[in-house]
Amino acid sequence: MGPLTGTTVLDLTRVLSGPYCTMLLADMGARVIKIEQPRGGDDTRHWGPPFLGTESAYFLSINRNKESVTLDFKNARGRALLDQLIAMSDVIVENFRPGTLARLGLDYATLAPKHPRLIYCSVSGFGHTGPRAHEPGYDAVLQGEGGLMSLTGSPDTPPVRVGVAVADIVSGIFACQGISAALFARERTGRGQQVDIAMLDTVAALLTYQAGIYFATGQPPQRMGNRHPTIVPYETFTASDGEFVIAVGTDEQWRKFCEVAALEAGEQFATNRGRVTGYAELRPLIAERMRTETRSYWIERLGEVGVPCGSVRNLHEVFTDPQIGARGMVVPMSHPTAGDIRVLGSPIKLSDTPATQRTPPPTLGEHTETVLRQDLGLTRDAIGELRANGVI
Repeated sequence: MGPLTGTTVLDLTRVLSGPYCTMLLADMGARVIKIEQPRGGDDTRHWGPPFLGTESAYFLSINRNKESVTLDFKNARGRALLDQLIAMSDVIVENFRPGTLARLGLDYATLAPKHPRLIYCSVSGFGHTGPRAHEPGYDAVLQGEGGLMSLTGSPDTPPVRVGVAVADIVSGIFACQGISAALFARERTGRGQQVDIAMLDTVAALLTYQAGIYFATGQPPQRMGNRHPTIVPYETFTASDGEFVIAVGTDEQWRKFCEVAALEAGEQFATNRGRVTGYAELRPLIAERMRTETRSYWIERLGEVGVPCGSVRNLHEVFTDPQIGARGMVVPMSHPTAGDIRVLGSPIKLSDTPATQRTPPPTLGEHTETVLRQDLGLTRDAIGELRANGVI
């Protein structure tokens, strides 16, 4: 029994931002019915290599705990079936370009009068209001447009995209948060509402203290590589056998760092303000000292005195870490065509109603007949006719 058990989500999304949101909802116990086009399904089913069996690794990573129903809802008969699914749903999630579903009568303004308890979440590049609402949204574009790319990379190199599709992913997280809040509000008011998530907004929301620096100074912050704009030392350094991270957040940690490193730094560096203003002089002193020992040496010694630090690890090192295993962040599953697979666990740990990974990502249309028969009451003959006519 997850916290969202008993909630039905109709998932009209594809690719990443929407599917990530609905996966989070499904992990929390919601029933998620993923609607896919009969011919091809979600685009990410074909994104690869790598593939496991006939399934792309990309699709497998974000679609667990869902039921796949193939349905062409631009067809009149398919639309009638979709209307029945809408009537039994608590939540709709979609990530079409604004206006697309309105032309089909599937927008919130059209559906809300018929279904006043419906929560309708839209994820788009620029939102459903404002002068740019009509523009499509893609992760790399929004990392650029939202300012994140301007802050990522070294000062002497072009801007760099973050190594995962963070604009898509954080939009999915905010969408899940908005839906959860709307469900909570519905318990008090009895009414649903629209949740409008713009990828541009979510990327801008990530800027936090960098935005604060701009608001305070009027000057856009520049790329600084791995260093922190307001804390020193707080970045990667090179040991004798590779890179590791030092994160000295307080003056007391700095004092302990200097003791362990046998670093004789002047009193001008005793405070963080002094270390930030004297960065150009201080960093070479630290870097020279760090190169004299291995990563494990520094991590062990600094860890003993409470100075935060850690290796820069690849994904093999991450997912073989006993701590990751102990936290349930790698979950084995058996997939009907891909065989034995692994998916990520949920980072949200609830003591009484925990998130669960119950079923593997579905094959295309795996649950079509079950949903049409058990939920909508169709006969086998009716389902066969729909299939023959390409509706499902």
